[in-house]
Amino acid sequence: ILVVGPGVKTGLAIRYDNPHEIGADRLVNSVALRDRFEGAAVCVDFGTATTFDIVSAAGEYLGGVILPGIEISLDALTERGAKLPKIDLAEPRGVIGKSTVDAIRSGILYGYAGAIDGILKRLEAELGPEMDTIATGGLSGRIVPLTERIDEIDDLLTLTGLRLIHEKNSS
Repeated sequence: ILVVGPGVKTGLAIRYDNPHEIGADRLVNSVALRDRFEGAAVCVDFGTATTFDIVSAAGEYLGGVILPGIEISLDALTERGAKLPKIDLAEPRGVIGKSTVDAIRSGILYGYAGAIDGILKRLEAELGPEMDTIATGGLSGRIVPLTERIDEIDDLLTLTGLRLIHEKNSS
């Protein structure tokens, strides 16, 4: 059994203060990111947390950004707001919610899309305008269409990274 973590061949130079802190999923996504793009690239993973992982044009894992996941945020909002109902994440009728349910949907979906675009804009300022972006994770299909800075969705990015790491460590 191959366990992804420090000491496993990834093909990436790790430029992180403590490599033991990097989640296996983040490392795996970064390996797939590097394989897919030649220049600087960012993966946005919409999972339990929403994570950004950044690989430089030189093939270095630079680090990332972590914010609470969409479902965690939604759960916290409805659990702590006495009159706020639990909802599904269907697309709102518009940005201006005409009901509490639509107002929550609008806030969560457009709010996250805006946060994603804002972080990517700041990353682009550090990495340069040639930065590629890709999204993965269960809720990427809900948020990416509302963003302006994510180039594509790849639901299999993590599995691709696992395959690539397995191949690097099998020989």
